[in-house]
Amino acid sequence: MNKWIKKLIMLVMAFGLVMSSGMGMLNMHTVNAEETDPTLERIKKSGKLVVGTSADYAPYEFHTTEHGKDKIVGFDIEAAREIGKQLGVKTEIQEMSFDALLGAVKTGKVDVVVAGMTETPERSEEVNFSKPYFVDKNVVLTLKQNKEKWSTLKQLRQAKLAAQVSSKQDDIAHEITDKKVVSLKKITDEVTQLNQEKVDGVVVASTTAKSYLEQSDQFAVSPAKLPGISNGSSVVMNKNATVLQSKVNKILDDHIIGEPLQKMQDDAIALMNKKESFFSKYSPYFVKGTLYTIGLAVIGVFFGIILGILFALMKLSSIKVFKWLASAYIEAVRGVPLLIQVFIVYFGTQAIGLHISSFLAGAIAMFLNSAAYVAEIIRSGIQAVPDGQTEAARSLGFTKNQTMRYMILPQAIKNILPALGNEFVTVIKEGSVVSVIGVGELTFQTSVVQGASFKPFIPLIITAIIYFILTFGISRLLNLFEKKLRKSDKTLG
Repeated sequence: MNKWIKKLIMLVMAFGLVMSSGMGMLNMHTVNAEETDPTLERIKKSGKLVVGTSADYAPYEFHTTEHGKDKIVGFDIEAAREIGKQLGVKTEIQEMSFDALLGAVKTGKVDVVVAGMTETPERSEEVNFSKPYFVDKNVVLTLKQNKEKWSTLKQLRQAKLAAQVSSKQDDIAHEITDKKVVSLKKITDEVTQLNQEKVDGVVVASTTAKSYLEQSDQFAVSPAKLPGISNGSSVVMNKNATVLQSKVNKILDDHIIGEPLQKMQDDAIALMNKKESFFSKYSPYFVKGTLYTIGLAVIGVFFGIILGILFALMKLSSIKVFKWLASAYIEAVRGVPLLIQVFIVYFGTQAIGLHISSFLAGAIAMFLNSAAYVAEIIRSGIQAVPDGQTEAARSLGFTKNQTMRYMILPQAIKNILPALGNEFVTVIKEGSVVSVIGVGELTFQTSVVQGASFKPFIPLIITAIIYFILTFGISRLLNLFEKKLRKSDKTLG
């Protein structure tokens, strides 16, 4: 009997040894897995979870003012903050256009994307998706007077529809209509087109459609049942973030899906329906956007002039290498749209390990672009100065560099001042392009106000007036400066 007891004890001990060994290997496997998850490592090291979103999709994510300060809110944002809390880090929200979000998460500009994004086979090849945390059907938002006209799928075949670019709704719109689909970056832009009857309907999530119905009685939802089953909204991560994916899935199960998410939705809708006067609520957005726009223009033109002078001198140089490099840069920049250059700087800096803000990336793209145009302006100004000026300076003992610095460039800049003024005005207007990467300039803030106020047209009028004041004011100041220069020339004469 004692023999059997001893054998049983030995068997139990052996089993325990195997189990502990197995658990040790499992723990080692988990540690190794975490070590091979660069996204999770970056989150832990930085102590923050950077969340990418496109805050024009109420009540998922939208802007509001709290205590006079702008804040991105919505049930998606609250879910993102809960994920950060459960991971033991702070949550940082980074806004950009919807079509830039996948590129941002792939290049590491953001750690995750929480923007009501739906998993598709094409997207799954590029990034990882969490389990769906909210399933929302898609509907067609139309004008109330046209509800009966677009009440069936057969009727919608002849409708001109709008949808957000790169979204699931865009795919559905292409599937149900025989006409060309208007694909736009912002939901607010789509609703503006609907409001102006440029399109017949907007394919949108039912929760967002309901938000517009609560804000205005001019809209209605078509009773037509759209094809396809929504996969639901998911959290998007980098393809290598497998450990983070499993952690996020557990957080969604334990802390978000169900009753907690319903409370987040109720809170978001309450914020959305908060009543305040339009100008008291949204004037800070226009002020902030104007300051950002002016700042971008000043940086763009100032550094553009410095770099432009360098390239102009290189192009006029007798050294062939300098001449070729300057010509290549100028032609390359002038031949590529500014929007593409903004994306190249924004994502390219991340790819080489430089973590810079969206504002800095936008400013760099602006002055690199401006430099190419300023270089040609300055080159033409230098060549317009008579050769006799150079000969006179050299005869007085000036060196070549001194001649350029003290004689040629001052006269050239005086000649090209109107052209430089026009470049400044152009840069002010072109600054709107950087809104795609979330820089809060005037056009970006206009979209914010449109999305938060559900008034698509009024913010556009206010922004147009601000742009006109800026460009007209700068033109007048430059004209006054030119008149003073002409007076000084006459006095000297």
